[in-house]
Amino acid sequence: MDDIIKTIRISSAGMRVQGTRLRVISQNIANADSLPQTPGENPYRRKLVTFRNELDKSIGLDTVRVHRLHNDLSDFGRKYDPAHPAADPEGYVRTPNVNTMIEMMDMREAQRSYEANLNLIRSSRTMLNSVIDLLRSN
Repeated sequence: MDDIIKTIRISSAGMRVQGTRLRVISQNIANADSLPQTPGENPYRRKLVTFRNELDKSIGLDTVRVHRLHNDLSDFGRKYDPAHPAADPEGYVRTPNVNTMIEMMDMREAQRSYEANLNLIRSSRTMLNSVIDLLRSN
């Protein structure tokens, strides 16, 4: 029974980090079209989440945790719009370094991982209930 509880704890840690990842991806998508308001100002910079294994002392096993949230340092895009207030002398405006297709693929991957962990918790809970029912019948 102890192993089932450990499995649930490991899966719930996986769900927590994927939930964080989904929130960050949503923020990136929401800001994909945001532009600076003044010349020289940077647009929204894409955020990334990195994970690490960390010992969960209560179960004595490594579980996944969010290591840090950081900015993607890739180059900003450029769009020709000389009428925009943030346009440079050549008429270009910096655009966020967010690619919505990549974000959507990342979102789908995070969603699948979240669902896999949820299904594992459901299966573990069913097994745990079966063990409890067996113990009650004896």
